[in-house]
Amino acid sequence: MTKKILIVTDNLPDQINGVVTTYKNLEAHALLDGYQLVYIDPGQFPHRDCPGYNEVKIAYPRALRKKIEEVGADHYHIATEGPLGVSARHLFERDGIRYNTAYHTRFPEGIKKLVGVPEFITWAYVRWFHKHSGKVLTTTDTMVNELIDQGFDGTVISWTRGVDREVFRPDWRDPKENDRPILVCVSRVSKEKNLDDFCAMEYPGARKIMVGDGPYRKELQQKYPDVEFVGFKTGQALAEYYAQADVFVFPSKWETFGLVMIEAMACGTPVAAYPAPGPLDVIDPGVTGIMDENLATATYKCMGLDRETVWQGSQRWSWQLAWEIFRANLV
Repeated sequence: MTKKILIVTDNLPDQINGVVTTYKNLEAHALLDGYQLVYIDPGQFPHRDCPGYNEVKIAYPRALRKKIEEVGADHYHIATEGPLGVSARHLFERDGIRYNTAYHTRFPEGIKKLVGVPEFITWAYVRWFHKHSGKVLTTTDTMVNELIDQGFDGTVISWTRGVDREVFRPDWRDPKENDRPILVCVSRVSKEKNLDDFCAMEYPGARKIMVGDGPYRKELQQKYPDVEFVGFKTGQALAEYYAQADVFVFPSKWETFGLVMIEAMACGTPVAAYPAPGPLDVIDPGVTGIMDENLATATYKCMGLDRETVWQGSQRWSWQLAWEIFRANLV
C-alpha cells in the first residue's frame, strides 16, 4: 500500500527554483519505493506575491485543516517558512501531528539584503519556526554547523541533492560555436544573488550570458549592456547553455547549496565561485571547479580544468541518495 507524504510549501509548482526542483526530482524515486508526495501549495488558495520578493507567495489558507485531513498523509513535511508553512505548523502543533521541516534558503541573509531587516530578528523567527520539528533537513554539512551555531537545538540533518542526467549531459556541447570564451551564469535575477559581480567581472574577449529572470533583470540590463540576457530556460535548452559554457560562474554568497552548480558539472562545465557556503560543499577544488575571493581569478583557473574530469566528479550527486536521506528522516 502506497504511503502518502504531505509536503506543505509556499512555492507554486511551476516556479523555477531549487525548492521546487528538489521535490519534483524526489517524486519518481518515492513512487518506486512505495511513497507518494502530495502537495499543499499557494495555488490551492487565494494568494498574491510577497512585496519585494515575488518568489514567496502569501496565501490565505481557508479550510487548510480540511485539506490536510483529506490528504490523509502518513508523514508530514513543511518545506518553507512562509505564511502557508506557518499556518500548517500551527495546525500540526494544535492537533498533535508530528512533522519535520527543511531549511532550503539562507532566509535571514536574503531578507536583510532585500529589505534591510536585521539578521538577529529573522534568525529568532527561523529558530522558532523549526523549534518543534522532529528533524530539520538542510543542504550540506556547512549548513548543519551554521544552524547549530545559530542556536538550533533539535536534530539537524545534512540532505544532499542530485541532477537529472538524462537532461544535463556533456554531449549538448558543440565546440565549433566557441570562437571566444563563453561564461554563463544561471540564476533567479534578484539582488540577493550578487549578480553584479558576474556582470561587472572583467574577462577580456569573453561572452557573458545571464540565464534567468526576475525583478532585478531590467536594472542589470541597463547597467551592463555587454551581458547577454536570455531569460528563463528549462530542460534541454538550459542544458545546452551549461554545456556550451567554458566556465559556469556562480557569484552568490548566500546559497545553502546551488543546484545550478551540479547541473553545470554534469554537462562537463567547471564552476568558478567564491569560497562561501554552497560552493564549499559542492565544488571539489581543482577537479570540478575553483573557488577564489577574486571571481575573475577563479574563472581564469577554471579554463585549465579537464571537462571529462569535471563530469566524472559530478557523479557523486544523486537524487536516489537524496530520496533515501529524506525517507530515513521522516517522522
